[in-house]
Amino acid sequence: MNFAIVDIETTGGNASGSAITEVAILIHNGVEVIDRYETLIDPLRPIPYYIQSLTGIDNDMISNAPTFENVAHKIYELLSGCIFVAHNVNFDYSFIKHHLALAGYNFTAQKLCTVRLSRKIKPGLSSYSLGRLCDSLGIEIENRHRAGGDAEATAVLFSKLIAWDVEGEIASMLKRNSKEQALPANLPRRDFDVLPQCPGVYYFKDRAGKVIYVGKANNIKKRVSSHFTGHNPNPQRQHFLQEIYAIDFEICGTELMALLQEVSAIKKIWPKYNRALKRYEPKFGLFLYEDRNDFLRLAIGKYNKSNVAVHEFQTMTEGTNMLHELCRDFNLCPELCAIGNCKTHCYGETMQSDNKHRNEVHGAASEYNHLVEQALESLKQNLPSFALMDKGRNDTERSYIWVEKGNFYGMGYVGKDTDLQNIDDIKSSLTRYTSNRYCMELINSYAAKYPYKVIQFEKIAIADYA
Repeated sequence: MNFAIVDIETTGGNASGSAITEVAILIHNGVEVIDRYETLIDPLRPIPYYIQSLTGIDNDMISNAPTFENVAHKIYELLSGCIFVAHNVNFDYSFIKHHLALAGYNFTAQKLCTVRLSRKIKPGLSSYSLGRLCDSLGIEIENRHRAGGDAEATAVLFSKLIAWDVEGEIASMLKRNSKEQALPANLPRRDFDVLPQCPGVYYFKDRAGKVIYVGKANNIKKRVSSHFTGHNPNPQRQHFLQEIYAIDFEICGTELMALLQEVSAIKKIWPKYNRALKRYEPKFGLFLYEDRNDFLRLAIGKYNKSNVAVHEFQTMTEGTNMLHELCRDFNLCPELCAIGNCKTHCYGETMQSDNKHRNEVHGAASEYNHLVEQALESLKQNLPSFALMDKGRNDTERSYIWVEKGNFYGMGYVGKDTDLQNIDDIKSSLTRYTSNRYCMELINSYAAKYPYKVIQFEKIAIADYA
């Protein structure tokens, strides 16, 4: 079994948007290095100044160097049939695989990460960066941040790890069903191993313990594993994987509860790598305002955070239909609501007539405003209040998701043996959450799909479900 110990220098931190400037490959037979290959690479683009300062490789040095395409065949031949070894292996592997693919070579290999291997064989060290690790272990590095120098140091480190590997960690990592090499370099295996295969929410944390990503899953372990598979070279994924140092999780009774908790956590924590649910907002709203003639007006408009909406909608049609119903049920003027013309004598005509005295207009406004207030109160009172009763986290409990007057109130778990005499017994056991339109869309959609799980407070005695 041969090992290809690889180190590269690049123009940036991700394979798809950056190029390789130097490659070093040392072939190790498990005892010693038996072959070496090292070359500068012309990246076909200027090297950023900060990279020049870090590596010492400037634009003049690579002006006569081969392009990666020119040396791709040699690199492919050297790596073929070898275990791919590197310090933070997924970084180097992603670059080599991506650029070999661009040159027409389909490259795959088993991987070994000397960061992960060092954490297992020499636990408890203050740092596992190559420089500090070598300092701790007495390994000299010549030409730091150059491919050849770092590869030589990694080869010495690898030889020592082989000698110290009395527990067979290397063999364990290379087993076909091992997830070890798919995990981020800085993530302890135990954090992954303890993940349950059930619904819940998981949290990726950085070195300081700060949450950088929140996710939900029907199967936590399977979903977390999917983050680490594949070799997507885009910069967000590469940086994301490098920052993961720990995983935490919370078990939920259902996937819906996990999703609601994910939404709440993202809004509260605002994690660095979450995107989709951060800026979710309704598209339209029902707005109330008073015009210069003292008439209260209702109107459907685009959602605007600077104005508080009486009600929120995802489509203009949904909002307009509701406003038509309010006009019909409470004799509101469609012209004052901007959804149609007056067909008969109404308040809109009173307001607009130049022949009417101000007192008459004011009287009409007071009468009309009372109808508007009745309509809004009816809208508020008719918003549904119900609970979704579902399975709990285990066989001894049930879960409840609570909706009060159209808003997500909270959720939690109640033991099946608990003597629930009234609705307040359940409500007091729940954890409060902040409601938003997206949460209610999720809950309403679930309630429509599973109506037998819905408890309507005004129709059903809670004792029937205790």
